Amino acid sequence: MTEDTIAIIVPAYKAEATLPATLRSVLAQTYPHWEVHLVADDGADYEAFLAATGLRDPRFRFMSSGGIGRGASNARNVALEALTTPYAAILDADDRFKPDKLARAVAALEHHAIVTCALDVMTDDFRHLRFVGDGPDRVLRPGEHKFVSLSMDSMLVWDRRQANGRYDATMSNMTDLEFLLQLYRSVPTSFHIGTPAHDYIKRTGSMSNGADTTRGMIASKREILGRLEAGHYGLPEEDVEGLADFLRISLQAEQLYGDALAQQPGLLFEDHLQPLLQTKTAAR
Repeated sequence: MTEDTIAIIVPAYKAEATLPATLRSVLAQTYPHWEVHLVADDGADYEAFLAATGLRDPRFRFMSSGGIGRGASNARNVALEALTTPYAAILDADDRFKPDKLARAVAALEHHAIVTCALDVMTDDFRHLRFVGDGPDRVLRPGEHKFVSLSMDSMLVWDRRQANGRYDATMSNMTDLEFLLQLYRSVPTSFHIGTPAHDYIKRTGSMSNGADTTRGMIASKREILGRLEAGHYGLPEEDVEGLADFLRISLQAEQLYGDALAQQPGLLFEDHLQPLLQTKTAAR
């Protein structure tokens, strides 16, 4: 391990179909100083499975979540408790890094404790759907972040010496944003890489939110909104207002999404949400 090693946390639950491509994207990184902390949440022997597919590397670390189906948040926390590296990154077992993601992130971490990046949103057969958060590199306050990065937030890379937290296993959804807000408690800004550096895979079954997913998203967004309004994260008022604006608009979008999807089958939630956010941005 070097002083700039990045620990990549990968929770895995029934991930045999997707994990090889995910880890090949890590092996293809131009930046060599990384460790993968793969946390099995299904009792599987992923070390043996990967070896059988020809994927071996001394930088792979294997551990268990301590149960079956405890959830991604618990699995990530198991890894976070074990880390000794200065930097950490999140990679879901069905997503991929672009080859220069870690190199770009480490360069940004020299001056910023939290780094996010634009997403390349893809189908599960790696067909491009859209970009999210693409544009210029920029420094973002917490209240600005979600108006740029309106989709998921598990593309994070951060300096654990300056900002750290744990995932909230009581929440069914939006745990990536909730974790990011914990990091913002001690770091007032993040650096956003506007070049898509992370492949966010929309699984066939999640291309549109089902009823259970929608209920979970609404409940989680309301929970985070309540925490913000109660001062839970200790953020400046202008950032609370910006995040609250995003969450209220996103909650409105959740309520309207079913009808919009009926009119336009296959509509991505991001494509449904973005015009609503742009209207708010224009009004500011």
